[in-house]
Amino acid sequence: MIDFQYLKVGLTGMARAHRAGTMAGHLGAAVVAGVFFGEDHPNLDEKVVADVQGELDRVITGGEAIWFDSKKAGITIPDLFEPLPKESPSEAAIPDIGVVLAADIAELRQSGHDVIFASIALRALHDHPELASPAVVVGIQKLITGFHGAPQGRGYFGKERGWLQGAQVKLTEESDFPPYADEDAMVEIVIDELIHSAGIRRQGYGGLFHLINHAAALTELSRFGYRGLARQGLDSHHRHLRLYRSLPDVEDELGPLQKAKHDPRTASYWETDKDSEQWSAHLTHRIKTLYGFYTLLRQIEDPNTRVEAERAFRYLMA
Repeated sequence: MIDFQYLKVGLTGMARAHRAGTMAGHLGAAVVAGVFFGEDHPNLDEKVVADVQGELDRVITGGEAIWFDSKKAGITIPDLFEPLPKESPSEAAIPDIGVVLAADIAELRQSGHDVIFASIALRALHDHPELASPAVVVGIQKLITGFHGAPQGRGYFGKERGWLQGAQVKLTEESDFPPYADEDAMVEIVIDELIHSAGIRRQGYGGLFHLINHAAALTELSRFGYRGLARQGLDSHHRHLRLYRSLPDVEDELGPLQKAKHDPRTASYWETDKDSEQWSAHLTHRIKTLYGFYTLLRQIEDPNTRVEAERAFRYLMA
């Protein structure tokens, strides 16, 4: 199991992230997600646990510094994770995070970051209400509030068209499909998308990383008692996937995708698969998506589909 202290530290990072900007939420959320990955896989090899904790330490000490300018923000990455003042917890305030999220969950905001971050925080605090200090709850509310009115995200449409915000993209019938009936339908479609498109080089709207984590966040919201809130978010995820499908294959420009040789739950993976050269921000995205992917996969019953999904997932782990 991942050391429980990382959960406290990760929540602290999320609570202070608003001081640096919404994208700083990646850092604390990745640390908390690493703990969830350990909780959801209690039989991980000790080597894997040690290596995942090493990745969390890299996050905490500033190993991925792209999310904000520390000079402009007046706070460094290690500062985000410094202990908060001791306060009595307020379990009754935990749902307030859901209230803040509800104001915008029906709209796609920054490739689903608001939903992803809020869901991670809510799982952590519902599992461990003793950590729901006012500073943590209010800080995370401020982080989620920062996404209100934010753009949908951006995608790369090749050299000629460049990067386009979601609102600039005219979606065609080719990317259309019926609205999700429920969270289960969403999960099946996302896993199918992974299987059939993981090897295609697309760039933008968070890629399959965010599509997976956005879907996992909605299922986790439902699991922890926010089913109505999760249902409100289905249309925004539907648009998210349509935007992703509208992206062209840019393999000719950026080169073919590589695939991890080993299952990321094994020691062999951590011994041989180094930092990614094909994905940006892989330190935080890999950890969050290890949690998100297996959260979705446990809802897939067909063994052949599970095997195919795990094989396709290795493109994201390379």
